[in-house]
Amino acid sequence: MKGKILDFNEESRSGIISGDDEKRYNFEIKEWKGSQLPRAGSRVDFFANGDVAEAIYAEPATNGTSSKKIAAALFAFFLGAFGAHKFYLGYNKQGAIMLLVFLFGFILLGFPSLVIGIIAFVEFILYLVKSDEEFEQTYVTGYKPWF
Repeated sequence: MKGKILDFNEESRSGIISGDDEKRYNFEIKEWKGSQLPRAGSRVDFFANGDVAEAIYAEPATNGTSSKKIAAALFAFFLGAFGAHKFYLGYNKQGAIMLLVFLFGFILLGFPSLVIGIIAFVEFILYLVKSDEEFEQTYVTGYKPWF
């Protein structure tokens, strides 16, 4: 059966999976078959034994994640000062802030525009060094609009 991890508590080493059948299943870490600890929001494939999940495997990341990562990095590099990468990732408020600070920066002799350009370049580097799963968890599924 397939499902999604709703919660995982590292202290108790247990969690809850919401199955695609709309039932919830408890699990212990001993049933986890991955090399990394389970994370909330991850898609999994498992065997249901009553209300307990057994033999849990993480589903591989989809290719759509990496294309979103690459596109966001390219936007950050080429159009980052205008906030294009923020708009692309759905952070419209932060994109508008970057755009306005960059445009109004010319009035103040370019210093704010330079700072926005540096921020965009740092975000470009951060996007590239993160793994696809980490990028997805941080910027797409999670909500981390800055750095």
